[in-house]
Amino acid sequence: MLTRLIPSTQEPLPSIGLGTWQTFDVRSEAAYPPLRQTLETLHAGGGSVIDSSPMYGQSEAVVGELTAELQAREQFFYATKVWTTGREAGIRQMEESLRKLRRPHIDLLQIHNLVDWKTHLATLREWKAAGKVRYIGITHYTNTMHPELERVFSTEQIDFVQFNYSILDRHAEQRLLPAAAAHGVATLINRPFTAGNLLARVRGQALPPWAAEMGIQSWPQLLLKFILAHPAVTCVIPGTGNPAHLADNLRAGLGPLPDAATREKMATLFNG
Repeated sequence: MLTRLIPSTQEPLPSIGLGTWQTFDVRSEAAYPPLRQTLETLHAGGGSVIDSSPMYGQSEAVVGELTAELQAREQFFYATKVWTTGREAGIRQMEESLRKLRRPHIDLLQIHNLVDWKTHLATLREWKAAGKVRYIGITHYTNTMHPELERVFSTEQIDFVQFNYSILDRHAEQRLLPAAAAHGVATLINRPFTAGNLLARVRGQALPPWAAEMGIQSWPQLLLKFILAHPAVTCVIPGTGNPAHLADNLRAGLGPLPDAATREKMATLFNG
């Protein structure tokens, strides 16, 4: 698995992770077996990042319950978020996240969609100093908020920024990705398939013959390799609760990445 260094510490991080929005929001243990297998597949395939949020319904609790059963539970990189207003409400929510995830501390705590970010950033710095969180970050999922994300990490000490980026939505290339690299901020990429729209567009279509030269065996791998080829990308977190889909995604972190010319050739498949 390709790894990228977290700029603030130089810790290597596997480049393909797992998002849990919708996919892990289940309320019946009957739905657990494929999710447990998905987590096992993440570890077996060399991945580690599991990204969740209090906004994602039962996802934190399900991740916590399932990982507690796994021998590899200490080898995951747990990321979640704070998504409320007010200092005390934020502290309560973060404590609840740790309880649900069954963690004494968390690898990455992010301010979800910049909600009351100034208030929570002060708390996160206290938690980081106390060892309750290793890294702190900010997130959003829309292009219109990219300038605000950049403004925050340009003026505040932030370890991670999470945002949307895909072969069809390249707005982040204009300023956000270069700015993150310049300020030494790790990047988590959400919506790599544009909420599944990209996969729907190519369903049933054959891959271009030249894709095999990079070991690409599926459209998800092509889309993820396009993203990973940008040097400012640290990790991509496509969401799935399907172990076969995750295994396919993880293979994008193997083998060569496309050069600039090949990336543009990839883009023409969707924009041409």
